[in-house]
Amino acid sequence: MDFRDSPQEAAFRSRLRDWLATVAGRFPTSGDEYWAKQGEWHRALYAAGFFGLSWPKNLGGHELAPVYDVILDEELAAAGAPPRPSLGYLVSGLGRHGSTEIQRRFLPGMIDGSERWCQGFSEPGAGSDLASLRTTATQNGDHYVIHGHKIWTSYSDVADWCLLLARTDPKAPRHKGISAFVIAMNQPGVRQRPLRMISGVTTEFGQVEFDGAVVPADQLVGAPGEGWKLAMTVVGHEREPATLGYAARYGKLVRQLAARVEGTPPAELAWAAVETEMLRLHVRRRLSEQLDGVSHGPEGSLDKLLMTWVEQSVGHAALAVTGTRDPELLGAYLYSRAQSVMGGTSQIQKNIIASRILGLEV
Repeated sequence: MDFRDSPQEAAFRSRLRDWLATVAGRFPTSGDEYWAKQGEWHRALYAAGFFGLSWPKNLGGHELAPVYDVILDEELAAAGAPPRPSLGYLVSGLGRHGSTEIQRRFLPGMIDGSERWCQGFSEPGAGSDLASLRTTATQNGDHYVIHGHKIWTSYSDVADWCLLLARTDPKAPRHKGISAFVIAMNQPGVRQRPLRMISGVTTEFGQVEFDGAVVPADQLVGAPGEGWKLAMTVVGHEREPATLGYAARYGKLVRQLAARVEGTPPAELAWAAVETEMLRLHVRRRLSEQLDGVSHGPEGSLDKLLMTWVEQSVGHAALAVTGTRDPELLGAYLYSRAQSVMGGTSQIQKNIIASRILGLEV
């Protein structure tokens, strides 16, 4: 397999490197400072022509091959720039399940960064078991009234809009009584409560309480009761590393740790190097499949497990090399612990692999 750039890809990479040389240092890559400037970073990427590379032109994208997203991720990591904002799961959800009107109204602002978004899925009693969610949406004429409580809602404190799951039919089987909505966050009946993480970050996650918030009926995504289909599209995208962004950053961190070691490297670092290279090759194969038109379903759970193992191996290596002396590397270790929970726990991924890939009864 030939991984070398084509002439067009090489020209794109060169232009991206030149741009990053002028702006990368202006944007923090971790901590509260990163989250505070993420919106500005998104808009800067878009204005320079480096965001939404593989998304449709009529919605503000560039309709390039997915390999250009790979080049972007690699060069961002190499330059020490922040990662590109993670919006592909929302674009995928609205792009597959939203009406033409909803797509034209909401996707351009999402892609260009002029409107900020969050995802309202998880609840205090419905994390991995998402189908047990209790937030309700009750129709009242031409709008729905929302009551409920969401948690682990990234960017909720700055979001203009939320892609929300709520139960519209309490009598239906639990997977079939859920609907999806686009709801405005800046309205009465929406209350924010930030969550402080063990790593010290205070602005990434929040709790959101909906107490009588309203959403117009024409902002229902799909038909009533079809929210579960959208949810599976969204989480499937979250679980599949279609590009190399994670692998590039893990590899860079492993190399930085190796440069700090005097004498024999700890076993944790050696194992992290092995796993990082394994992930790099695995996602290159996934990219090749994507370029050939191959789509994946439950196989995304395999990818999610691999990402979890690699990120936690790299986190352990950081702790082994520097202990608790380096706050940023300690933060990387602490954050890695969440990887086996967010996007569906590792136990859930193993159940999906057992039942839907291996055909076992679980």
